[in-house]
Amino acid sequence: MRSDPRSGPEPFDLPDVEWTPVSPRLVTARRIGLVLPGLVPLAALVVGTLLAPSPLWVVGYAAWAAIGAWLWVLQGRQVRALGYAEREEDLLLRRGLLFRSLVVVPYGRMQYVDVSAGPVDRWLGIATVQLHTASASSDASIPGLVPEEAARLRDRLARRGEARLAGL
Repeated sequence: MRSDPRSGPEPFDLPDVEWTPVSPRLVTARRIGLVLPGLVPLAALVVGTLLAPSPLWVVGYAAWAAIGAWLWVLQGRQVRALGYAEREEDLLLRRGLLFRSLVVVPYGRMQYVDVSAGPVDRWLGIATVQLHTASASSDASIPGLVPEEAARLRDRLARRGEARLAGL
């Protein structure tokens, strides 16, 4: 019986697994996604300052700047935590810093593979590969791949899924 629950192997540290990181351009895409929603509270602060001038509005501006800076830094760290690894029988996906997640997708459970890219993604030259499995609750997506890698991964996963499904 273990006295310390923290001792022993981590469920997220897998031996002999080589993780492939996503493109750092995903950081830019996510930071662009922060700008527009961040302008709404800034506009409210400006309107409030104009309608009722007070030195207390400085606290609101400081809070807005602090939250914005924290989210800006957090996006970079979150993207660096993303990765995937192809193994013989399954695909591994990892994400998260504080709340870590490791998803194992057996190739035989994949139904189809989707590639998508919004306008900002296309402008930055990245795409997302979405894996659809037999489970409705699976969240198996790999954002921030360069289009060539997304196409290669889509084709490879589709072939591996068909091969495993044919063997059933």
